[in-house]
Amino acid sequence: MNRPNILLITSDQQHWNTIGAFNPEIHTPNLDRLVREGTTFTRAYCPNPTCTPSRSSIITGKYPSQHGAWTLGTKLPETEHTVGEDFKRAEYKTALVGKAHFQPLHDTEEYPSLEAYPTLHDLDFWRNFKEPFYGFDHIELARNHTNETHIGQHYALWLEEKGVKNWRDYFRAPIGKMSKEDAHTWPIPEELHYDTWIAERTNKLLEQYKNNEDKFFLWASFLDPHDPYLVPEPWDTMYNPDDLTVPRLVDGEHEKNPPHFGLTQKEHPDITTYQESGKYIHGIHSHLKDEETIKKDWAVYYGMISLMDKYIGK
Repeated sequence: MNRPNILLITSDQQHWNTIGAFNPEIHTPNLDRLVREGTTFTRAYCPNPTCTPSRSSIITGKYPSQHGAWTLGTKLPETEHTVGEDFKRAEYKTALVGKAHFQPLHDTEEYPSLEAYPTLHDLDFWRNFKEPFYGFDHIELARNHTNETHIGQHYALWLEEKGVKNWRDYFRAPIGKMSKEDAHTWPIPEELHYDTWIAERTNKLLEQYKNNEDKFFLWASFLDPHDPYLVPEPWDTMYNPDDLTVPRLVDGEHEKNPPHFGLTQKEHPDITTYQESGKYIHGIHSHLKDEETIKKDWAVYYGMISLMDKYIGK
């Protein structure tokens, strides 16, 4: 029986219509090739719009209501059966490179987390971490989106191994020198971007599996184009904001949605009645921005996708 190798490639917060095969305004030649040569599902929906629940469903095959990681701030119980365990039983090598987010950023008594502060920043911990993680016998993780202070884990180790003494400068204070107000252009060189890291490390594992004649299940988990919307040059100016079709709310759209959707269209929404795990619901804040910022965000979002597409092709 011919047993296939499996390379799973995922992005984070990428709209279905941001692939050149479906949208001529964006350049994604490698994703286009996957569409052209593979099978495309045009009515596929993830079981939850946020990270932890949806990612936990990928590896368990269960709805969030069944596996227990029902929202951000919770975690996937380590007792849950995962697809990686099935692959390991079949003598496959299993690995995850990139974003996991099966556990929360904040460690609590109810939800103790390896992906939380301060462990996130403890590079010695991650340098020596060799334990199985949700069915993956090899992991190399990152938790930050662009310049967030969540930088750490294996991505930070890779930056140190590259001999980059000032790598912290490319991230927000108090870790580095950037601020939350910095937008659109990320001064980090492309060769130090996490897309480069994911592609390099994924290819290294593929080469290792080939040389050892190992069967494998390998997840290359890209972190973009999740906000903050920042991308290195020249990708930050690859698209002219005035040339793009920017989506807009349809009149009355939020009247059919739960009340907290409408709050996002207020300048100073009162979100005190909406709480999840001691924190407000992810995404509940004012979404109002001036027209110029919206258009530039969209152009940079496309630039992030095109950069990621380049490294998917690697």
